[in-house]
Amino acid sequence: MTNHPELAIHDDDDSRPLHGSRRRRLTQIVVLLCVLGLVLPTILTTLSVSTATAERACEITVAAYYPDAGGFRAGFELFGQGGPGWQCYRLNQSGAESYLAPLGLLPGLPSVVHGQRS
Repeated sequence: MTNHPELAIHDDDDSRPLHGSRRRRLTQIVVLLCVLGLVLPTILTTLSVSTATAERACEITVAAYYPDAGGFRAGFELFGQGGPGWQCYRLNQSGAESYLAPLGLLPGLPSVVHGQRS
C-alpha cells in the first residue's frame, strides 16, 4: 500500500449516496416552494398592473374617440384582431361590443384606433 497511515483509514466505498432519498426529496420540495415564493408574487403583480393599465388605457381611448359609448372592455387575447396582447373594445348602449384598438403585450395608449383617421 502506502507509507501514509492516514490514507489507510479512508473508506473507498463511494457506492452509497451522501444523503438518503427522503432527505433529498424534502430538499427538492423546499427549494421548489422557495422558488415559487419568489416568482409567483412577481407574476401576480405584473398581471395586476397590466390589467389596470389596459383598462385605464381603453377607458381613455373610448372617452376620446366615442364619448357617447356605453362602456368599454379591455382583455388579453392570444389570437385577437390586433395580434397577441391586450385588446380594447367599446360597448354601445345595448351592450354589443366592437373592436377599437390593440393595446400591445405591455398595454399602453394605442397610436391608431380602428375605424378612425389619424
